Amino acid sequence: MTYAADAAPDEPERRPVGDGATCDASALQDHIGHTASQQSGAILLELSGARSLRWGPPDSAWTMDYRQDRLNVRYDRDMKITAITCG
Repeated sequence: MTYAADAAPDEPERRPVGDGATCDASALQDHIGHTASQQSGAILLELSGARSLRWGPPDSAWTMDYRQDRLNVRYDRDMKITAITCG
């Protein structure tokens, strides 16, 4: 299951706090273990200052391209967040 970074039509649009040019996941590590959802993704995206969000489902492969404006959130089969990084 993959979620898009965009909010659902019935939710308010969230804008990154920063300039969107760079991502900072250092302050988000306390969210590991929380449930991965569209709402949590929107909050993490906003807090990171990133421009885009990439979800990492269990047992999935990712491209190795690096984007300084992207937040990466991996989760397990129980929908619990296991890693939060930028790139």
